[in-house]
Amino acid sequence: MPDLPSIVLDAESKPFWDGVALGELRLQRCRDCARAVFPARVVCPHCYGEGLEPLLAAGSGTVYSKTVVHRAFGAFAEHVPFTIALIDLDEGVRMMSRIVGETPVAIGDRVRLRVTRLDDAPDAPQLPCFRAEVGA
Repeated sequence: MPDLPSIVLDAESKPFWDGVALGELRLQRCRDCARAVFPARVVCPHCYGEGLEPLLAAGSGTVYSKTVVHRAFGAFAEHVPFTIALIDLDEGVRMMSRIVGETPVAIGDRVRLRVTRLDDAPDAPQLPCFRAEVGA
């Protein structure tokens, strides 16, 4: 079995991945324009301000778009089929993530963060995935 890709940490991404390890979704917020920022950066992409601060996200959003992967290569081949979606987070940013759980999602459905490992190995990376919000 091929190895799963590893997560590369740098000064901007480390707080995000530290949060994922704790079951949290950490973004950034610009002190100048108050907008959320994802992925992490040094400069705000909206106003070019340099005053970015941590923002603990609610971990919920709406499916903007999705696709079901039926053919994959390398380490992901044994995980097919799986769903990848663009999620509009409640904080106003969009992120791509995997959909997990038994309940399928459609465009417009509400989803909630679910930190997941891709396999059972204790050193497998934890990833921010989403699952359908039941009753939403």
